[in-house]
Amino acid sequence: MIKKFTKRLKLAARVLLTGQVSSESRGDIPGITPEEAAEFRAFFPLDKFFIFGHARSGTTLLTRLIRLHPEVHCNYQGHFFTRQPTLEGLVDSAAIEAWLTRRSNRWNRGRDLSPVMLRAAVEFVMEREARLAGASVVGDKSPNALLNGEAVRRMHRIYPDGKLIFIVRDGRDAAISHRFQQFIDAPHHLSRQDRLIRKKFESAPESSLRGEYSIFTREGIREAAEGWVRNVAETDQMGRQLYGDGQYISVRYEDLLKSPWEQMLRLWGFLGVDTSSAGLPALLYEELSSNPDAEWQQQKAGDLIEPLKKGKSGSWRELFTTRDKLFFKDVAGDTLIAWGYEKDLDW
Repeated sequence: MIKKFTKRLKLAARVLLTGQVSSESRGDIPGITPEEAAEFRAFFPLDKFFIFGHARSGTTLLTRLIRLHPEVHCNYQGHFFTRQPTLEGLVDSAAIEAWLTRRSNRWNRGRDLSPVMLRAAVEFVMEREARLAGASVVGDKSPNALLNGEAVRRMHRIYPDGKLIFIVRDGRDAAISHRFQQFIDAPHHLSRQDRLIRKKFESAPESSLRGEYSIFTREGIREAAEGWVRNVAETDQMGRQLYGDGQYISVRYEDLLKSPWEQMLRLWGFLGVDTSSAGLPALLYEELSSNPDAEWQQQKAGDLIEPLKKGKSGSWRELFTTRDKLFFKDVAGDTLIAWGYEKDLDW
């Protein structure tokens, strides 16, 4: 109590002497209480869900498919919990904490009003679109590769009553897809060595497709493997721990391609919407016949990606060198087995 009083006294003195508000970080933001969650559902009744996944793991495809259902609306990359400064950035200062916890602030009911303010912002942003679409369920798709399990914790703090869908793709294919995304969308951020690799692939892709040279640097392939393992392990662990079966579900990208109708029935069922519509299968397979991301990349860098089949499972078998396999096996071998991508380390 004394420490908190001293902190506020210093803040007040700084404002009086300099007219500047301190940039000192605030204390921990409390979570939404069950009572507050119930109040929010009364004001904003639409069910909320969030799609997480590692970079290039099929989050965009899943979004396109899940919102085919007339009761479901989903939009892209609000990054409420998945990318700094995240939603919490709206209240991330000692001055705002002081305002929202002040005893004379009779709106806060004697506790920090921060989580209520944060949830109100997300609720309005999501529901204003969903209502126009006539949906009863609304979600956001934001890859969580930058914060991994921490993204789940931040989501649970504000949406303990929300639902989380986690899509997983073979880390080797995800690494390759992400590498080419870097080549196409961010060549100006590549290192000198990376630019040389890109140029070599563009001029002689056949050699790389035969596994004669790597499209990754040594550091790059290890970082790709470590990042994938961290994302998959932390997200799944925190999803199960904080949400459980009723509010957390995972799906493999490869299963979505292999049996799309069965997987979407499972996911729509998880969201609690009616799947008896006779037109849904036709809509689903029609959507799967297009690939807007591939078309966009073809326009931007057709010559570079021409040798590749976009979205194909198992591309790593052609593009991984022996070194790449050893690095990935060493870092991610057990995780690949755990998710059914390999039976053992003999690959």
